[in-house]
Amino acid sequence: MRFLIAALLMTAGMLSPLTSFAASADVEATIKAVNLDAMSLTLDDGKTYSVPEEFNFDGLEAGVRVIVYFTLVDGKRVVDDLEVIQ
Repeated sequence: MRFLIAALLMTAGMLSPLTSFAASADVEATIKAVNLDAMSLTLDDGKTYSVPEEFNFDGLEAGVRVIVYFTLVDGKRVVDDLEVIQ
């Protein structure tokens, strides 16, 4: 019985639509631009990263080196966390 339940849970996990739509990653780069109106950061890799409304932009400006942890959501890079490199 335990084997059957484990097999069902494993199958359900593999077929879950959430696993195919979300992918976490991180990137180390330098901030190229900060857009407060659009709530986004553009890095020197040429990509734009959206940030949540409660995001704190203090200390972030062009030229600051960061590690950005993000998730791909509907083709957009959404920042989960950000670390400033000194």
